[in-house]
Amino acid sequence: MNREPILKARGLVKRYGRVTALDDCDFDLMPGEILAVIGDNGAGKSSLIKALSGAIAIDEGEITLDGQPVSFASPLAARDAGIETVYQTLALSPALSIVENMFMGREWRRPGLAGRWFRALDRDRMRAFARDKLSELGLMTIQNIDQPVETLSGGQRQGVAVARAAAFGSRVVILDEPTAALGVKESRRVLELILDVKSRGIPIILISHNMPHVFEVADRIHVHRLGRRLCVIDPREHSMSDAVAYMTGAKAPH
Repeated sequence: MNREPILKARGLVKRYGRVTALDDCDFDLMPGEILAVIGDNGAGKSSLIKALSGAIAIDEGEITLDGQPVSFASPLAARDAGIETVYQTLALSPALSIVENMFMGREWRRPGLAGRWFRALDRDRMRAFARDKLSELGLMTIQNIDQPVETLSGGQRQGVAVARAAAFGSRVVILDEPTAALGVKESRRVLELILDVKSRGIPIILISHNMPHVFEVADRIHVHRLGRRLCVIDPREHSMSDAVAYMTGAKAPH
């Protein structure tokens, strides 16, 4: 098995005035794994994820994707490189349909003059693609893919966002608190969805405060503290209490 990280960062620094959000931070995501990122509020998790997904520019350091140095000027650039992010706020448009949300910002045009000159959308092809992707991930409890997203439950909306990321994230999928504000049943479905995405060989970065969920699905856990990676632990060899103690500084890792 290839043990070279698919996504790697070394010496990341990000300052906001006098506040240092990332302080010589390192990061490694291995192929095909679920890597959980945990840390106390203010530890710099969000800045790390934004740096990896192109939402902020780093002041120092290097990020490599598949061994090649990358510098994302925007989330669109990261997306074009195959890194898809599902933010906690979901970034779905409630009034648009499921299909329109799946293809927002990357709509398929019809072939020939209609698409090139009149920018006509290939709605049938987009609809078929969206239905296939939702079916693959077991989300066809959603009967009508033309229904507005605002008519869906919280778990179904999260499902659509994850399905969109899995459909277009060819290299890495980043999930920011995907089970926050969901009930037990809907959280369970989202966790199954995350494992389904992993089974397709797509590595996942999972940011979460929910320790039982982290320990259930993560292959490794990146503990973030005071703007940098404190340690990476194996959930089979450490307890939730260990993880929380490392995260809060109550205990130092070996």
